[in-house]
Amino acid sequence: MGKVDSVYELGRIWQYIMQMRPLLRKEAFFSDGTADYRQPTEPKAGEEVTIRFRTAENNVDIVWLCERSDEEKRYQMKRTESAGGFDYYSVKITMGEEPFYYHFEVVSGLLHVYYDCYGVSRDVRSEYAFRILPGFSTPAWAKGAVMYQILVDRFYNGDPSNDVLTNEYFYIRGATRRIEDWEQCPSDFSVAEFYGGDLEGVRQKLGYLQSLGVEVIYFNPLFVSPSNHKYDIQDYDYIDPHIGRIVEEEGSLLPEGFSDNQQAERYVSRVTNRKNLSASNQLFAELVEEIHARGMKVILDGVFNHCGSFNKWMDREKIYAKSEDYEAGAFLAEDSPYRDFFRFEDMQGWPYNRTYEGWWGHDTLPKLNYEGSAELREYILWIAAKWVSPPYNADGWRLDVAADLGHSPEENHRFWRDFRKAVKKANPEAIILAEHYGDPKDWLARGDQWDTVMNYDAFMEPLTWFLTGMEKHSDEAKPELKGKIGNFEGAMKHYMASFQTSQLLCAMNQLSNHDHSRFLTRTNGRAGRASVLGTDAASEGISPAVFRSAVVVQMTWPGAPTIYYGDEAGLCGFTDPDNRRTYPWGKEDLVLVDFHRDMIRIHRQSAALCTGSLKFLEGGQDLLCYGRFNREQQFVVIVNNSAEEKNIELAVWPVGIPNECAMERIMITTETGYSPMPKWYEVKGGILQIRMQKLSSVVLFREEKVRE
Repeated sequence: MGKVDSVYELGRIWQYIMQMRPLLRKEAFFSDGTADYRQPTEPKAGEEVTIRFRTAENNVDIVWLCERSDEEKRYQMKRTESAGGFDYYSVKITMGEEPFYYHFEVVSGLLHVYYDCYGVSRDVRSEYAFRILPGFSTPAWAKGAVMYQILVDRFYNGDPSNDVLTNEYFYIRGATRRIEDWEQCPSDFSVAEFYGGDLEGVRQKLGYLQSLGVEVIYFNPLFVSPSNHKYDIQDYDYIDPHIGRIVEEEGSLLPEGFSDNQQAERYVSRVTNRKNLSASNQLFAELVEEIHARGMKVILDGVFNHCGSFNKWMDREKIYAKSEDYEAGAFLAEDSPYRDFFRFEDMQGWPYNRTYEGWWGHDTLPKLNYEGSAELREYILWIAAKWVSPPYNADGWRLDVAADLGHSPEENHRFWRDFRKAVKKANPEAIILAEHYGDPKDWLARGDQWDTVMNYDAFMEPLTWFLTGMEKHSDEAKPELKGKIGNFEGAMKHYMASFQTSQLLCAMNQLSNHDHSRFLTRTNGRAGRASVLGTDAASEGISPAVFRSAVVVQMTWPGAPTIYYGDEAGLCGFTDPDNRRTYPWGKEDLVLVDFHRDMIRIHRQSAALCTGSLKFLEGGQDLLCYGRFNREQQFVVIVNNSAEEKNIELAVWPVGIPNECAMERIMITTETGYSPMPKWYEVKGGILQIRMQKLSSVVLFREEKVRE
């Protein structure tokens, strides 16, 4: 009996002790890879790094930094600062050559919890460890940069003399068509429809882009190609004269298989004439120089997994066959110097073995055979360096279907390591940004391949499901997923953990692009494509209010907010090719353009939005709440995606906002419009009370004034 009493008394004593201890305030826990919590943020091997961790003041006993390594080292952190209701713990670590993985262990009495990229956990989760990549860095100009994507043929026609003509050549299913009506929607299969947009048109609109606040122009492919999208490159050495400059029409060559007409001759003379090609390259160099003079950068689209059947190495259409300037293409001659650039079926006897591997089986897109040709590899690496070097001086590459390149994972990773070396040697400040669906960790984990990615999994997809309940192509509607904050937060945290912080800060955050439906169209909740629903359906039942909320998130989320041309003007469209409508010059939604301009201004003027930390605040069904912050600036963003008003009490102290202060509302969007007019809200006891209108969003701001 005495033993039982003893156990009983111990239990009562323990209960008393726990009641006397302050409650563990897990909401205060925080660390990441930004400058407030890691210095330097991008260390070199052998460099000492200070890593910090935040807790509530006087709330924990010990904080350990735990290194994930063969030896599982632990470093006790020292409390080095107390400010604003928080304690800050620090430890100094000297970097080695290999990636440094770590998490935190927090001890309070007998309670041990862990903190990683995903958040607080009772268990160690190695997949969510923080990561430092010694020697790796991304360009400072790309972190948080506002980017603008241009499909050149659909942007603006500044030089009609270089337009592709009707019946100029035959491509895939039919002859080319010059579209005279700029406002005409693309037809269902429209790769040979040309509207006449060109680089001169971009040059003429640079003032508009600069006034919008654009910092980086990302061009869809510009190199010689028979299609309007140019993802089937014909010649990597030159800008296509149809979007560049045509200075000479003479010296035409009539390819076999084409009808004997002046138009076909004209195409060959335009795209093989050295004067036209050189003039187009010169135009691009001049354009980049002017873009740089305006304080903007340029990213090119690199299509290195496959080329086009028109390519001079393949020459299936015999474009180059009769020119003395070009060697025989692989499709035309068994002894072609380019035969190993492609994989041909092993069939007996020439010319029967002309069947070659196409990307996804498309014979107009021959897959490049890097394993079979060292010459091909070296040439593409030379091309990679050429366009980021003088006189062209592009500022980086976006890599098309980058995970598909090569015929094995080993070859893929080997190539991208070599690609990175070639590009960074030519231009250390160039960015390497890959198109990728799914977890990019295999290419990002060691910092030796890509800098970052087009951010589908940690931005476009979760945000689209949360705000619209739609799949990003508009191919599927799942209304039951709309407004599910748990799904949104879980997806974002999971996929963001695949990025090192400097990779995340320059990830391309898009709402729309050339491969997916326009976000504004997704807001109507209609699943389908223009070929079935018709082009008018893309703008029927849309919700500009939901689109404005999406833009607010885009401009306040970690990464590089990237506008697809025309989104800011209210352009609609189902997935490819309907998403490639022309920019509506003269018929823009000017209020929507101004809204983008105002949100871009807020983004660009705020260090916390470009390079600061992110923390989710307590949301709910149809309610997204988060903070972006550093030690000087704090933002709170709230999105009400429901058709009902909500009265909210929100704890904002976890993002560093004082318990008693005022916050300025610097942007509100509603069902009917938007306003940047300021309004002040009181924070009491660390709690913000605010009434959110239906289908609305707000951006609240507080700044700590620097003491003189």
